[in-house]
Amino acid sequence: MMKIKEAIRLFKHHQKTRLKEKTRRTYRHLLKHFETQFGDCVLESIESEALYEFLESLTEGLSKETRRLRYAQLKAFFNAIIENGTLAIKNPCNAPLLSKSFRVPRRKARRILDKETVDEMIYNTKNPRDRLIMELQARCGLRIGEVLKLTVQDISDRKLILQNPKSGKDEEIAFMPAQVAKRLLAYVHQKQRAPHDKIFPICYSTARSMVKKRGAKLHVEISPHDLRRNSATFASRNGVPLEIISKVILRHQDLKTTRIYLGKVSDAEAIRWMDVLHER
Repeated sequence: MMKIKEAIRLFKHHQKTRLKEKTRRTYRHLLKHFETQFGDCVLESIESEALYEFLESLTEGLSKETRRLRYAQLKAFFNAIIENGTLAIKNPCNAPLLSKSFRVPRRKARRILDKETVDEMIYNTKNPRDRLIMELQARCGLRIGEVLKLTVQDISDRKLILQNPKSGKDEEIAFMPAQVAKRLLAYVHQKQRAPHDKIFPICYSTARSMVKKRGAKLHVEISPHDLRRNSATFASRNGVPLEIISKVILRHQDLKTTRIYLGKVSDAEAIRWMDVLHER
């Protein structure tokens, strides 16, 4: 029979082959305390009531989102051990006591910005750097972190090579409308950036503050991620196929309804849709 401390070692090895270091770090707090409390216990002997008390103690006073995260991590731990250790037990985290107590918190409905508001924000921005940052999010669907990590050598005509993306892949490709690509190249040339230089050498807080200030001028509360979200909303309302939104604009990996179509999107088709969207 496997002890919890042995299962944790197995789980950490399992993580190394599947998760990025940044994601693995988020598990350390949970696993450390879980091993301290249950390390010498046999895996099959752990009951849902004990896990409930452990999670309640570990997350006391924390937000609902953090409580849910710790529960999801513990559930992932048991799932991985059961699947890879071929154990004939049910995941104790699936018990109603846990699933109801640590359910996903109800999210507030997000306000969808209309295209006219986003366009006004962008067109009224005279600073080339700030305008490009917003366009790469609102036109190309980039995350703000992806924008700030871009280097000159990541530009390839109408494509942007995203290194070490959130998906865990080595790289992903984002596509640009013709006018955005033209302005980006002109900006890089004007700034005389070297190939390995970051195109926008600013921090996240500076970029976030910039976007919020641009929105405030139009009496709109907005964050950088709202611009990325707007790129998908605008595409959807203009009849862009879901597989294009998933594969090209958002580059999501978990949209099961579009997964069978992801491999059918060519570079030429991606660029054609960018031109259709933004009037070449």
